[in-house]
Amino acid sequence: MKKFLVCLILLSITLPSHAFFWNKKDKALEKELEGKGYAGTLPNINNKIEKSKTKVTTPIFEAQEGFNNPAELKPVPKDNPAFINIIQKKDKTSEFVNDANEVIPMLEKLVDCIEENESLQLFITKANVLTLNIDNLTEKYDGKPESFYESFRKLQEVNRYVKSIALLRKEAVTYQRYLAYSESGSIYNPENINQQLQYLLEELNTAILLLREEE
Repeated sequence: MKKFLVCLILLSITLPSHAFFWNKKDKALEKELEGKGYAGTLPNINNKIEKSKTKVTTPIFEAQEGFNNPAELKPVPKDNPAFINIIQKKDKTSEFVNDANEVIPMLEKLVDCIEENESLQLFITKANVLTLNIDNLTEKYDGKPESFYESFRKLQEVNRYVKSIALLRKEAVTYQRYLAYSESGSIYNPENINQQLQYLLEELNTAILLLREEE
């Protein structure tokens, strides 16, 4: 019993010093690890991470031999409406102006024919080509808003003059010698025909100027 009391007295004497020692040690460790994050042991996760693999891709379309060879390239599909209307820049000029512009070279050829005093055969040929195209233009736009254009009306006038003078010149070849001394034969004489040609020349040039202004 005495030995038990002695042990109990010794334990009560030494306990505060040991408690103070361990408390001081814990505070020093806490201060050392302050701001250093997790102080424990991290798990090993290397085995769970899949290493990246190099992937090999293949083109969707097969390479075509001679692709960069200009001789192997196909021509642009200019006759395809999809290409004309979508891929190419669509022409903003009206259809009438485009059609009328095709008549200008025919007007100019007839002007040259008159100024260079070409043969009757050439005059008739060029006159027929011109009147045929103006007739087609008239049929296409007659009754439409384009028919009120000044250039459209001028082409109608020119068309009538060309037809009448072409007929006059053809008839003059046939009837001039028979009607030379009659009153009606005067319309077939060379002087009258030349006057009519000069008047037609003025009308042709006026029509060309009007069409040029609408380009």
